[in-house]
Amino acid sequence: MTKSTESLLDRARAFYARGDDAAAREAYLDVLRREPTHFSALNELGTLAYASGHRSAARTAYMQAVTFHPGNPLGRVNFGNLLLEEEDADGARAQYEAALTADPTLAEAHRGVARALSALGDETAAASHWRKGFGGQAAVVSQRYRGPGDGVPVLLVVSAKGGNIPTQRFLGDTVFAVTALYAEFFDTAQELPPHAVAFNAIGDADLCAEALERAEHILGRTTAPVINPPSRILRTTRAGVAETLAGLPGVVAPAVRSLARCELLRAGDLAYPLLLRAPGFHTGRHFLRVERSEDLTDAVAALPGVTLLSIQYLDARGADGLARKYRVMFINGAVYPLHLAISSDWKVHYFTAAMAGDAAHRDEERRFLDDIAGTLGPRAMAALREIAATLQLDYGGIDFGLAADGSVLLFEANATMVINLPDPDPIWDYRRASIARALDAATRLVLTRADR
Repeated sequence: MTKSTESLLDRARAFYARGDDAAAREAYLDVLRREPTHFSALNELGTLAYASGHRSAARTAYMQAVTFHPGNPLGRVNFGNLLLEEEDADGARAQYEAALTADPTLAEAHRGVARALSALGDETAAASHWRKGFGGQAAVVSQRYRGPGDGVPVLLVVSAKGGNIPTQRFLGDTVFAVTALYAEFFDTAQELPPHAVAFNAIGDADLCAEALERAEHILGRTTAPVINPPSRILRTTRAGVAETLAGLPGVVAPAVRSLARCELLRAGDLAYPLLLRAPGFHTGRHFLRVERSEDLTDAVAALPGVTLLSIQYLDARGADGLARKYRVMFINGAVYPLHLAISSDWKVHYFTAAMAGDAAHRDEERRFLDDIAGTLGPRAMAALREIAATLQLDYGGIDFGLAADGSVLLFEANATMVINLPDPDPIWDYRRASIARALDAATRLVLTRADR
């Protein structure tokens, strides 16, 4: 690296350290114009893009980093983390294993392999990597802080195995000094790190029951306010939420049963079409629709896990034959519209719903975001407020459809709802204000609790 390149890199890092991300990005690009294969510039530019929600740009930077520097374990781990967030467990595992080839002692790579193997359903193989990844003091990790002064100290309790609320969008590193604590591996004889507020980010009750129980014990030792207490999250299994909300006016909740494989195959009272899913997975992974009883055996065999969820199918199609799935956030008791996905497929997810290719669908989503009450109607709005009050989550949300009479068709409601930033393409400009309001509400929630 030449002296001038080194100076440019120092300049980029200085911008990044003081929170000037736009200037840092341009400075990193200046380095790459001189040395297009520079590892630190590629890797750090990827980290900057990833933190600001530009995952496509982050992927490009990380891919170039591992292509030009295949033996550098840091680039492999960062790329693996991105792939794992995108639900590519096989690709992530390959990156983490390549990192371990370069450095067999790297704790971050062992933790990554363990998460990837868990996502692939191989807990036995994951066990040794969990142990290697969390030796010593690795269960407590201070995240980088880039703001003025000391920052607001936040204790973020997470599960090593996943199922966590993505908080990086609203716990900005120029405001909050975050210390992450991995509940499964924390030595309870240790003192808790200093904090003004604790945020339990373990959100998936189906996947993380053990971690939530440990988190409840750990957080019982703090005198600081606790956001999303684990005891409330433990009640939000898919089956538990459906049962809890079934009696609310204006809510149509599916019948959900948690059954061992053998019990499911022997059950004689299943109604078809039937939805089957492996608990603990999201974004449509390991989630099937079974049309006939004759198809049940093959469907059960295709899903991982000892226990499966049978879920009553709720038809969310409108008069045009298309299915609609709305997402609304519940933050500190208020309701925030986040997105509407429209699809010809029964399994509706925003990033597979081809919203980018249909201006009429985007116009419909715009109307929902601009006027949620007018779009949903009074029955659904009253139901959403009642759901939020019943769940008592400081941070959570709901995915739902609309029945013909305006009732809410419950798909899921829990704390693991993600607030993703829109793609930079101008066609998504209409979404930015709504997403910004939800993120701002989450930030204000933490700041307000920290001041108590």
